[in-house]
Amino acid sequence: MIKNSKTICAGEVLVGIGSNLPGRHGRSEDLLVAALDQFSGLGLTIVARSGWWRSAAWPDPAMPAYTNGVVVVETAFGPLATLEALNKIEEAFGRKRGQPNAARTLDLDLIAHGETILAGPDLELPHPRAHLRRFVMGPLAEILPTWRHPVLQRTAIDLLAGATVGLDAYRL
Repeated sequence: MIKNSKTICAGEVLVGIGSNLPGRHGRSEDLLVAALDQFSGLGLTIVARSGWWRSAAWPDPAMPAYTNGVVVVETAFGPLATLEALNKIEEAFGRKRGQPNAARTLDLDLIAHGETILAGPDLELPHPRAHLRRFVMGPLAEILPTWRHPVLQRTAIDLLAGATVGLDAYRL
């Protein structure tokens, strides 16, 4: 779903969005839409959004299922400032950090920031595991199938075919 007629290019900022605890919103899809409504107020302009995808929680499928998607955004921010804006949105929606892979109201992952390659203590770009996840590569391939991973030099559609995590993910 493209928000405007601008041509999407591979240098855009890619953000994964997901939830498996909808909180007061009733459904994860409603929570995710409400979270996306906060992007522009923090300097992140949504250019395109994938459809919603559903998958079992990973690594513990006994937890509630996840709803995921990917958005393409434009921003004047560098990678760390973009991550800070995403963290503010997560906090506003009750995200509690603690145990890795725990259930959460909102998860915003900075998948890529243009062609930036970064391996810092607070941020690694491109996201170190996104290319393995069907629930990330499926939505990304839906809106940017020819996006090329800055390190692996493979397209989103190729990475989707080789994903090894979340193989049960499907588009709603």
